[in-house]
Amino acid sequence: MTVHITECVWLNASDTCSFEHVVEISGLSAGELRDLIDTGVIEPSGRRGGEYQFPTQCIAIARRARRLRDDFELNNHGLALALTLLQRIDDLEDKLAQHPHSR
Repeated sequence: MTVHITECVWLNASDTCSFEHVVEISGLSAGELRDLIDTGVIEPSGRRGGEYQFPTQCIAIARRARRLRDDFELNNHGLALALTLLQRIDDLEDKLAQHPHSR
């Protein structure tokens, strides 16, 4: 018998979280998260007390980044490229879903 453990995180679209919280829950290092911010892959919603604040949707992006890093042994540049391309695919799939007759 194989047991699969699944972890879930409930994300509220109106909530924000701190830089440290994203690092803690995603499994990325602080440097890796800063690199993703610098490349524009993850965008903070602002700063509070000098600290970055993020929409909770960034947690899903950061966790995806960690999985890609671990599964494919990507460096920071490869990780940023992969996440950018995956986001483009997601956006195109959303557009296709909105216009199902245009296929």
